[in-house]
Amino acid sequence: MLHCGIVGLPLSGKSTVFNVITRAGAEVKPYAGGKTDPNKAVVAVPDKRFDKLCEIFTPKKETPAQIEFVDLAGLSRGAGKGAGLGNAFLSFVADADALIQVIRCFDNASVEHPEGSIDPMRDWSIVESELIFRDYAVIENRLSKLNEKKKLLPAEAKEKELLERCFACLEEEKPLRSIEMSDEEKHSLKSYAFVTAKPELIVLNLDDSQSDESKIPQYEALKARAAEQGIEICKLYGSLEMDIAEFSEEEAAEFTEGLNIAEPGRERLIQAAYSVLGLISFFTSGPDEVRAWTLHKGDNAVQAAGAIHTDLARGFIRAQVVAYDDYAAHNGSMDECRKAGVLRLEGKEYLVKDGDMIEIRFNV
Repeated sequence: MLHCGIVGLPLSGKSTVFNVITRAGAEVKPYAGGKTDPNKAVVAVPDKRFDKLCEIFTPKKETPAQIEFVDLAGLSRGAGKGAGLGNAFLSFVADADALIQVIRCFDNASVEHPEGSIDPMRDWSIVESELIFRDYAVIENRLSKLNEKKKLLPAEAKEKELLERCFACLEEEKPLRSIEMSDEEKHSLKSYAFVTAKPELIVLNLDDSQSDESKIPQYEALKARAAEQGIEICKLYGSLEMDIAEFSEEEAAEFTEGLNIAEPGRERLIQAAYSVLGLISFFTSGPDEVRAWTLHKGDNAVQAAGAIHTDLARGFIRAQVVAYDDYAAHNGSMDECRKAGVLRLEGKEYLVKDGDMIEIRFNV
């Protein structure tokens, strides 16, 4: 299962964000006393389409899409050089499939910021610089070994050329995800687990006084930086959302309305994390089970069949496909969709779209 590693400076609210996402309540405490082992939790991906299908079929079993979140220890200055929990922390970051960076935007006199002031742009730069330094050191070490060789094999020469491109990018203090690379080049670098090549989501941790964007420090600069790097920003009222998690839906809606907060950020954050991992969902449904299956964007019909069962992929004939909106409009009936002309028969190379309803025809 793919997972997102939650990173940020100490006291940025990472554990609070983790608690909000996982609804762990008081069970997960902030890091302290040199703890390095990460907190982990598997979370269902909120999806109104899935909820509607369950409403239509009232199945015996409901299986939503899931992803894992990992709350990592706070990243301090010098972590890239092994300071503090640096080496242990960075090994966990390298294992993540995507990063969620929590940036503190709220001021709280009882929780002193480790840098002495609230400065989201500075905090973003500190974390990014430490991650860049980690990748820089890895490349520097590998290039040193390649340069010691009198003669390089063709594959090594190709590797060296690509690593030198990456090294130049990092020297300009830019993350590796900013370099355009072919799928082949990305695959060749996979073993390095470069942390700045991982997709990233920025979470602004706010308090309930910051529902107006003008109250968020450096918000326009943050948006500009995110746009430049092609990163999505998600706003979350961390402490507030921990509190309202204890409320009923009606109480929560009334409470957030009084604070001029349109909606809690938990669902948006989980959905954004699912997207940043490059994942989509397709559905199968019936009275026995409604299930959301997870695929990577760009996967085809045979891969969808294989996600259900290897026999379906091995004996694949074709897929019956209906877009979710059409399926829901015809009350979950493939027959009605066929009569309405919205059901399609697709072959092996069909690229599955997010929300497709799929039935596999196969013969083994």
